[in-house]
Amino acid sequence: MLERLEAGKSRFYEIEDLLTKEEVFTDPARLQTLSKERSLLEKLVRLFDAFMQAQRDLQDAQSVVEETSDQELKALAYEEIALLEKSIEQLETDLRLEVLPKDLNDEKSVIMEIRAGTGGDEAALFAGDLYRMYSRYAQNNGWIVDIIDASPTGIGGFKEVVFGVKGMGAFSRLKHESGGHRVQRVPTTETSGRIHTSAATVAVLPEAEDVEIEIDTNELRVDIFHSGGHGGQNVQKVATAVRITHIPTGIVSTCQDERSQLKNKDRAMSVLRTRLLDLAVSKQQEETAQSRKSQVGSGDRSEKIRTYNFPQNRVTDHRIGITNHNLDKILLGDLDGFIDEMLQQEQAKRLNEA
Repeated sequence: MLERLEAGKSRFYEIEDLLTKEEVFTDPARLQTLSKERSLLEKLVRLFDAFMQAQRDLQDAQSVVEETSDQELKALAYEEIALLEKSIEQLETDLRLEVLPKDLNDEKSVIMEIRAGTGGDEAALFAGDLYRMYSRYAQNNGWIVDIIDASPTGIGGFKEVVFGVKGMGAFSRLKHESGGHRVQRVPTTETSGRIHTSAATVAVLPEAEDVEIEIDTNELRVDIFHSGGHGGQNVQKVATAVRITHIPTGIVSTCQDERSQLKNKDRAMSVLRTRLLDLAVSKQQEETAQSRKSQVGSGDRSEKIRTYNFPQNRVTDHRIGITNHNLDKILLGDLDGFIDEMLQQEQAKRLNEA
């Protein structure tokens, strides 16, 4: 591991040198790539320096124990040794995590897609609850939420809602939210008081950058229509909504939330890039499916990850076996308990495999 740490430290200072060169800071794509790599290595270098300093301090304290006859000084040295050994153990664990392969998407913003599943109107209402839950979680973290496309129902829910969450590290915190979410409650339309089970699916995609996905404009079909209804089914005089179809894959991206056709087109292209990147990553993951089986929560959208039980005020995460009896707080965006435990279990498994 020391060789890998030395190599990482060497690469960090190499990048620092490269970032001062004119050919780099005049090349936006290369500058962005190197800056991101530097950011990923910075913590490793800081931890490695602290680890090596602690090792030196430990050797000094051990020398004091061996060389002095002053019992009081020896006692102080023993105390320092105990503290240093504990610190070194923690630093070594942190370093092992840092040298594990990084998810380069972790620092990105995300595009989230929530779709109502089985359950009709009740599923659409639940999709709306999930959207508000994630919006509040984003706001609690200082991130910006931005609806891109939505199919609202007349009773306050969504058949589908696509929105961006912009903020540093959004993907690292939200990536394990992908999957099936299930709700158990008495619908407002239920007269007999019977509990219904409905579902919605959540997809969390790292927002693709321009340099990551090259799109041939000749492979795109762009349709312009009136917001709120295809083919001019509302009273708007100017068509601003944009639908972009990537012909080779059949992937469709729509944006109708902005009043400007140009802004809608830009945002639809951003979603399209993100979905194409997700498709490419999914194909790559299929090729390494065996390694994915050992991960906590693969993020597969068909996976049932959480149940929200209203009568018992209970939320259960099925992947990590944790139940929380504060459903009201969860729906107000208090998700850190689930997310932190999910990340800790993932880290523990990765360390064990390494």
